[in-house]
Amino acid sequence: MKMSAWTRRPPKGAATRPDEVEPQDWDIDEGPQDVAGWSTGAQANMSAAIRWTAWGLLILGPLLGAAAYLSAPAQAGPSQNKPAQAAPATTGAQGAAGFAQLFVAAFIEAGEGDQAKLAAYYPDATGLRLEGDPGRRRGEQLTVVRLRQTDRGVWSVTVAARVTDTKPAKPSAGDRTDDKGDAKATAARAVRYFQAPVATAPTAGGASGYTALAMPAEVAAPERIKAPALVYGPMRPALPADPRTQAVTEFLSAYLTGTGELDRYLAPGTTLTAIAPAPYTGIAVDTLAIEGERGSEPVMTVPGDGTTLRLLVALRATGRDEVRVPLTYALTLKARAGRWEIASLDGAPAPAGPAAPAASSVPLSTPSPIPATTEPASADRTKTAATQGSQP
Repeated sequence: MKMSAWTRRPPKGAATRPDEVEPQDWDIDEGPQDVAGWSTGAQANMSAAIRWTAWGLLILGPLLGAAAYLSAPAQAGPSQNKPAQAAPATTGAQGAAGFAQLFVAAFIEAGEGDQAKLAAYYPDATGLRLEGDPGRRRGEQLTVVRLRQTDRGVWSVTVAARVTDTKPAKPSAGDRTDDKGDAKATAARAVRYFQAPVATAPTAGGASGYTALAMPAEVAAPERIKAPALVYGPMRPALPADPRTQAVTEFLSAYLTGTGELDRYLAPGTTLTAIAPAPYTGIAVDTLAIEGERGSEPVMTVPGDGTTLRLLVALRATGRDEVRVPLTYALTLKARAGRWEIASLDGAPAPAGPAAPAASSVPLSTPSPIPATTEPASADRTKTAATQGSQP
């Protein structure tokens, strides 16, 4: 009887003697072996799972990012900056002023049968009773002298107008015949003031719309204010030998008449252009008001370089019709190389502020007396003195 090729292996852990163990000439696969608590098979399976998971994340990462990017507009939409709405406090101020000017002009000229013309500004004007001939009066030189907001979207506009009669009434027997008296009365009544209430609101197209809330009301002239104190001293005669008189005369001659080169009278860094065409043929500087100056003592010297000085210049400019016109200029001078130069042509006289320099805070209520024998310098005499002055 032929014996089998293999024999049963005794169970693990069975007690055997060495001599009882049969020799084996083949390898036996005992399956996965345990290594540090893990079997080699489990370790291989885990490595494969980690590897596939990593590949899956690498593949899914860009796909998930693309999906999130594409879905964002559908969910929230891109953020858009909404245009800020204009502040209602100042909306339509300029338009309301222009609308009121047109309304007042139409109101002044309106007469019987002009209700439709006024209704273009004030819709309820269709029911008004108008008298007089249309166009019997005309408004000229209309300008806004006051603009204030009385409520949200409502503006009170005061318009000044020079009202003239196109068909003056014939004087009656009891009227005054004094020409001077009539001229004064006419001048006093010439400029009149009308207050128009204007409402403004945005229209469907986004622009501002306007309408009058009532007919104009004639009001008194705006109250005048007291002029503030200025940094300059009192006006005094412009002495031809004064270096400041020479500087301003030379500059203003070139500026107003085109005589001479303007740049030679300007301080470095100052840029000004002469009036073209020149409106005047000559000038005469009459008086000066110097910053911080109290008396009228003559000044013949020029301080050190860099010293600045503000002053007012009152002059008479002769036009091409030989008529002299009074003009006043606020200038700032700067000393350099023993002469005064023009640093700036100021936009307005400088008021005396609370923090003004000590030299500029001298009281201006008591001007120094002007000698009775002193007369304003003529144009020819002033120009001659300026020509003889120091040259740059």
